[in-house]
Amino acid sequence: MTIMKKLLSITLLLAYVGFATAQTSGTTPKKEETKSVDHSHDGHNHGPAATATSGPEPKGEPKSEEKAPNPNAAKLIFKEESYNFTEIPEGPQVTHEFKFSNTGKEPLILSNVRASCGCTTPSWPKEPILPGKDGTILVTYNTQGRPGAFNKTITITSNADESNKVISIKGEVIKAEPEKSVPLEQPSLLAPKN
Repeated sequence: MTIMKKLLSITLLLAYVGFATAQTSGTTPKKEETKSVDHSHDGHNHGPAATATSGPEPKGEPKSEEKAPNPNAAKLIFKEESYNFTEIPEGPQVTHEFKFSNTGKEPLILSNVRASCGCTTPSWPKEPILPGKDGTILVTYNTQGRPGAFNKTITITSNADESNKVISIKGEVIKAEPEKSVPLEQPSLLAPKN
């Protein structure tokens, strides 16, 4: 019985040593490669000569995302960027026309025009605006059920040098008077006649 225990122990020991040796020999080259990549850049700027020979940038460092500005890019210029409706009665929809020009050298493409809430609806040209030409964005505000002051923004996304542009509308909706559909004094049909 003791011989069986010894054989089992030796077999387990040999299996463990064999497994450990196989694991160590299989990962050693990978660890060395990782070490050489991890330590190839110590975080300091060593000048152009060191940068040229140090290989690719490590993944953890951010790449420069600054692009050179396109001197020919479309330029979206509004005649006005904000409009005040002042006081308006509750009920009707009100609309303002924002006029703009493309003062750049490439066609201007408005890819999206989005209002800050559902009570404001923009409409815009879907075709490109050629250099030197004008366009309009119509902004409609629904006053129904919205008494009080308002200030809404509209974000324009385009291929212009300033890719996101914000315009706004504001004003104050004056609450509508409730209609008097029932007369104040109405004779009762059940009341006795004099």
